[in-house]
Amino acid sequence: MEGKERPAATPEQALYAMDRMIALAHFGQQDIAARLGLNVTDLTCLGFLVEASLAGESLAAGDLAERARLTTGGITGVLNRLEKANYAHRQADPQDRRRVRVVMDESAQARILAVYGPFYERLGALFADYGPEEVAVLADWFTRAKGLMQESLDEIRGGDGTSRE
Repeated sequence: MEGKERPAATPEQALYAMDRMIALAHFGQQDIAARLGLNVTDLTCLGFLVEASLAGESLAAGDLAERARLTTGGITGVLNRLEKANYAHRQADPQDRRRVRVVMDESAQARILAVYGPFYERLGALFADYGPEEVAVLADWFTRAKGLMQESLDEIRGGDGTSRE
């Protein structure tokens, strides 16, 4: 689909479209979390666990807390809820028994995919409508926008990297 004509858009129109998509995603995350029996923070942490699992890694509880910008007390509550819902469990780190690793339960991936799968299939079809160079631009934009968002959030949060939980 290389070189397919696209409608013209200004940066303002693109920002408006992005804002609307982010708002919808925000509310959508609440719906998805509820469908999975979680809250949005738990779902976000579960997403970090899925990402690590797909990369063949596991996360220490402290690493998960850092990624989610939660305190150790906050992550303890998340892990309690994820264990209760059978999405993950704690496991002693074999190299350092003082550390706790968080491991996805075997059934978790299938349960998550049952909810997210149709959406990702639709996104796959949408990406198929773009050529490789266009997809590269989209990936670059999302990556760079994420960096700018992180920078802005660090400023808003006072640059200390901690949550207000």
